[in-house]
Amino acid sequence: MSDAATANPVHEWIAKSVSEHDVILFMKGVPEQPQCGFSAVTVQILDHLGVDFVGVNVLQNDQLREGIKTFSDWPTIPQLYVKGEFVGGCDIVREMFQSGELKTMLAEQGLLPDA
Repeated sequence: MSDAATANPVHEWIAKSVSEHDVILFMKGVPEQPQCGFSAVTVQILDHLGVDFVGVNVLQNDQLREGIKTFSDWPTIPQLYVKGEFVGGCDIVREMFQSGELKTMLAEQGLLPDA
């Protein structure tokens, strides 16, 4: 069998989504209505910074919910990706926000609205 035949279609979809969106958050719920506190905090941080992002509700599909964990090798949700790179979950995003590191990273990528 070729690699393509054995590839995980959920991982393929996640990889495609991550590559198509500069900032994407795999979360529980949607940005307008997060369904867990960690997702809500991460959305609040991104909204506070004014960054455009796409939210993907992992609760809509069990394969997606499990697939994102194996895709990133990260056990928890939410998961933030910027320019194709896995940034981290809620605690990492919050720490990066508090230190100013997240804003700097997003600014360097040209993803923040002009101040």
